[in-house]
Amino acid sequence: MSEQKQPSRIAVLTSGGDAPGMNAALRAVVLAAEHYGLEVIAFKHGYQGLLENDWMPMRAADVQHILQYSGTIIKSARCARFKEVEAAQEAAAVLNQHHIDGLVVIGGDGSFRGAEHLANHWQGQIIGVPGTIDNDLFGTDATIGFTTAVAIAMDALDKIRDTADAMDRIFIVEVMGRHAGFIGLNSGVAAGAERMILPELQKDKPLTIEAIVKHIERVKVVRGDGSYVMVLSEHQWPGGAVALAEQLEAQHGLPCRPCLLGHIQRGGAPAPADRIIASELGVHAVELILQGQSRVMAGLQANQLVAIPLVDTWTKKNPLNANLLRISQDIFNPVKKPSNKH
Repeated sequence: MSEQKQPSRIAVLTSGGDAPGMNAALRAVVLAAEHYGLEVIAFKHGYQGLLENDWMPMRAADVQHILQYSGTIIKSARCARFKEVEAAQEAAAVLNQHHIDGLVVIGGDGSFRGAEHLANHWQGQIIGVPGTIDNDLFGTDATIGFTTAVAIAMDALDKIRDTADAMDRIFIVEVMGRHAGFIGLNSGVAAGAERMILPELQKDKPLTIEAIVKHIERVKVVRGDGSYVMVLSEHQWPGGAVALAEQLEAQHGLPCRPCLLGHIQRGGAPAPADRIIASELGVHAVELILQGQSRVMAGLQANQLVAIPLVDTWTKKNPLNANLLRISQDIFNPVKKPSNKH
């Protein structure tokens, strides 16, 4: 068996929805590559830039002081055309034109599907780095951007609680996470929300407007007048937070206001945890290339660096924290009767 050729030139791109900490991951990739004597180029605007051959050289001086910024200095984008065989073949030709040995893709499940698709038409090494606020990739304890998104949502919930208390109002705060309720659960517990409507819970037993009203009324009986804050993961109620608020007020006379956090959850300076995990995983991605690995994601499990097959990251699912769910639904639920069981 012939020895594998040592890589000398790698490429990096950020793809899909941006996440706080992507810049920190990019910085780590470039600094690690330079440390190991590898050249680096970056393709701008994700796979779209790869198809358009829109690239730039990346050196330590270009990334040295970017880890405190959100977004991504090499831009990101979604590219529907990349699902086509011809697109992957075009991308492979561009990578070969630049004599690229390995490609680092920083993004979420859609980006990793694109990376796996590309791997079927290109002989170089491909490593994924999990950059998504949704925390929905199997094989890593946290994704880059998740901690910051939770902190932003929690801060908004805290501020909303102040005005909700002052007016004895119900507030519905809509957060991101249409397929995974990690942001909703963690921000809701951190801010003491009375109810969380999450995709995982909706799948098993969808809430009805009657059940929501009943819970709100029971909370009022137990605690008296006061605020009631509900966290709603996007796409978990027809029409979203606005429609649910209108139903509660118009049909049941409950004073209710919606608040859609939207893309504010993607902005702001990355939290320390996101900067640190991005730094670890960016370096790990380069070292995986040097080890000869491909079609894997650089992950972190129980403080140990791991390499997870790209296909596993979206075909397998990380469950919500069962203990957090138990605490929020039983222990912290104001209408639950006390139990003597321990």
